[in-house]
Amino acid sequence: MQVRILAFGILKESLGPTAALELPEGASVSDLLHHLRSNPPAGSKAPDFRSIAVGVNAEYVPASHVLREGDEVALLPPVSGGAARTADPLDKSIGEPTNVSLTREVIDADCLVAAAKRPEDGAVVVFDGIVRNHSRGRETLYLEYEGYEEMAVRQMKELAEQAHSKFAIRHVTLVHRLGRLEIGESSVLIIVASAHRAAAYEASRWIIDTLKQTVPIWKKEVFADGAVWAPGEPFPASVALNFEEPNANG
Repeated sequence: MQVRILAFGILKESLGPTAALELPEGASVSDLLHHLRSNPPAGSKAPDFRSIAVGVNAEYVPASHVLREGDEVALLPPVSGGAARTADPLDKSIGEPTNVSLTREVIDADCLVAAAKRPEDGAVVVFDGIVRNHSRGRETLYLEYEGYEEMAVRQMKELAEQAHSKFAIRHVTLVHRLGRLEIGESSVLIIVASAHRAAAYEASRWIIDTLKQTVPIWKKEVFADGAVWAPGEPFPASVALNFEEPNANG
């Protein structure tokens, strides 16, 4: 059978962005990873799969998941930052309980905050993640964000829905930029509206912390003297892959 491999972030540099792979019927995700480790592309070293998650057809799966003909298998290093769609954040759904989108346009935070407010709200909490001009003691020129877009917007939608069920809030706007971002631009904007400030604060903090662990978006930092993929936060146990790397003698 044939499956399509998508690699992201630092894994893309060792495996390439996409590839078709022939596997025997009944092969699992673990079998696929062992194959890729044993047969890396010419000139590349064996990829490190110890901290990754895997998505099959835009859903997180365990290492034991059995693959089928035509599956799309995404290899996801730790992320750096979730009816799902990619859209301009200023669409007509802004007045609905959930507004989720990815965009390559500059995020207009003031406009989105004004649109999210309603007379019944006692609090609107805004988290505005901004590109800063330095990182790890180096001057940052700009950032580049890439994502597994279908899965990212699905995970973002799920985060917003979970926030509604966990906290007493009325509305969530969640927008994330992709592509090149300049210093001072917004990379992610979260707006939570609620009758009470405590729920809005708690929901906003929970959304950004969970987004940075589960939504497949990666950040490359570009400096005057080079570029690196930002180290991501570990995946939560619910989606982290249980894949055994060979030992030094294996």
